[in-house]
Amino acid sequence: MCWYQYLGYFLGGAFLVNAIPHFVSGVMGHPFQSPFATPPGEGLSPAWVNVLWGSANFIFAYLLLARLGNFGVRCWSHILVAGSGSLAMALMSAHIFGRFYGGL
Repeated sequence: MCWYQYLGYFLGGAFLVNAIPHFVSGVMGHPFQSPFATPPGEGLSPAWVNVLWGSANFIFAYLLLARLGNFGVRCWSHILVAGSGSLAMALMSAHIFGRFYGGL
């Protein structure tokens, strides 16, 4: 397997985790931070923006995980790389959003 497939799987896991809070907040009708707010990442974007941003992240995750190479759900190296990307994004999100919601 090529190095860029591992990078793609890592980023695919990160996009998958990033999609969840944006999509869920948007579907619930709650504003949430997004890169399109003012200031970016700190201001609140409307629910519809978060639904679109979460959907875009799901699409990016699908393209990176399912269409790049031959991702195997039973291959430990693939799962560990995607899981590492997921964990990295989850920890980064907890740190960033914790400032706004009292998590730190």
